[in-house]
Amino acid sequence: MSEIRFFSGESVPLEMHKVRMVQKVNLLPVEKRLNCIIDAGFNTFLLKNRDVFLDMLTDSGVNAMSTDQYAAMMQADDSYAGSETFYRLEKALQDLFGMKYFLPAHQGRACENIISKTLVKPKSTALMNYHFTTTKAHILLMGGYVEEIVGDGGLVVQSSEPFKGDIDISKLNEAIKRIGTDKISFVRIEAGTNLIGGQPVSVHNIREVSQICRKSGIKLIFDASLLADNLYFIKMRESEYKNTEIVEIIREIASLFDIIYFSGRKLGAARGGGILTSDDELFIKMREFVPLYEGFLTYGGMSVREMEAMAVGLRETTDIDVISQTPVFVEALSNMLHSKGIPVVLPPGGLGCHLDAKQFCSHIPQTQYPAGALAAALYIAGGIRGMERGTISEQRNEDGSDHPAEMELVRLALPKRVFTLSQIKYTTDRIEWLYKNRSIIGGLKFIEEPKVLRFFFGRLSPANNWHKELTQQFRNDFGDSL
Repeated sequence: MSEIRFFSGESVPLEMHKVRMVQKVNLLPVEKRLNCIIDAGFNTFLLKNRDVFLDMLTDSGVNAMSTDQYAAMMQADDSYAGSETFYRLEKALQDLFGMKYFLPAHQGRACENIISKTLVKPKSTALMNYHFTTTKAHILLMGGYVEEIVGDGGLVVQSSEPFKGDIDISKLNEAIKRIGTDKISFVRIEAGTNLIGGQPVSVHNIREVSQICRKSGIKLIFDASLLADNLYFIKMRESEYKNTEIVEIIREIASLFDIIYFSGRKLGAARGGGILTSDDELFIKMREFVPLYEGFLTYGGMSVREMEAMAVGLRETTDIDVISQTPVFVEALSNMLHSKGIPVVLPPGGLGCHLDAKQFCSHIPQTQYPAGALAAALYIAGGIRGMERGTISEQRNEDGSDHPAEMELVRLALPKRVFTLSQIKYTTDRIEWLYKNRSIIGGLKFIEEPKVLRFFFGRLSPANNWHKELTQQFRNDFGDSL
C-alpha cells in the first residue's frame, strides 16, 4: 500500500480490499447525542452502540474479518476435548512464532491473569516499557508493583523518534541493580505501546533487553496484541529489516522471549487469546490455571468458530497489505489534524490517532479529567466514540488521591478495514470545529467510581453547564445539520 503513488502527488491511504458486507450506522441529532452522553454518565464506554455514528473506542474484537476467515469458521470442530480446530490454531501459531507450546484463553487479560498468578509474588516488581490498564491491575491484585522504564522520549507528545515504545537500557540496568533480580517478577515489553499513543518498539531494543534479562536470569515477556502494527513500523522505520520477510521478523522477535501472550481480538482479528512458550517448566505451571479459569486445554474459553478464524487471521498477519491498513489510516488522520494545528501524538503510531487533551483543553486541570471531558465533547460534536486514555484510566493512590497520568490522550481507534476515507474526513472536520470551540469544554467529576478499572463503568458529571453550551453552539453553527 505504501508504495502506491498518486499522479497528483497527494498522499492518500488506499484500501487494499473491497467491501463485501456492510453494517448500518446512525447519526443522531445533536440534542439526542447530548441526552445519550448524560445518560451514559459522560463515559463513552457506557454509550449504546445504536447511538454511536463512528465507533472509534477500540480495535479489540471489532476489526473486519476477511472472506477466508468467515469461510474457515464453517469447518469448526466443536469437540470439548481434542478438537481439530485447536490443533489447526496451534499449528498456525507454531509456524508463525516458532514456539513449542500454546495455551488458549478467552482474551488477552485472561492471559495476564495466568501469567501474574504464575510469576508475581507479593512485593515483587514487574518492569515494563509502559503498563496497560489490565496488566497493571492483575499485578497489583497479586501484591506486586509496576515500574515503567520507557525512554524519556516515549512521553514526549510530538517528536521525531521512530520507536517511542523502546525501553531505556540505562533505566533497566539501574532498576535491576536497585531492586535485585530475586525481587523482579519479570520484564514485559508491549508492542505498539497502547497508553502512550500506540508507539512501536524496535527489534534492536528487544534484542538488547533480552541479552540483559538472560544474563540476569529474569523472565522476559512480550505482549504481542498490537504486533501487526508494530511489524509495519519495523519494516518502514528499522532499516535493517526493510527487505526482511515479515514471518522472519516475527520468528526473530519470538526467539528473544520466554513468554509471548496476545489478545486475538487485536492480533488475528478474532475473539480469543493465548500464551506461547518453549519453556517446559513455565508451560507446566501455567497449564494448571487454564482449566481452572478458562476451559479445557483445547479451547480455553474460546468459541471454536473464532479459533478457526484466528488461525487464518494470524497467517494474514504476514501480509504487508494487512498490517499496513491501520497505520496508514492513523497517519492520514493524524496528519490532517496536525496540519490544522490540532495537537496529536507524533509520529503517528498504530491502533489509532491520539489527541493530546492536555494541550487541546489546557484550561482544564488534570483533577477534572481533560481527556474524559474531550472524549464526551467529541461525541456531542460528531457522534464519534473515542476512548479516554488519561487520569481516569489510572487507579487512585493508596491514600485515595488521584494518580495523574503522564499523558492525557483521547484515542480514536481505527480498526482494520472498517472506516472509509470520507468518514476520516468527517472526523477531522468535527474535531476541527471542536478545537475552535474548545474554551467551552469544561471538566468532569466522579459521581460513581469503582475501585478497579474505573474507566470501564464509572459515571461522571460535568463541573458546570458546558455540555449544554457546546450543544447550543453546534446548533448555532450547523443549523439543521445532524
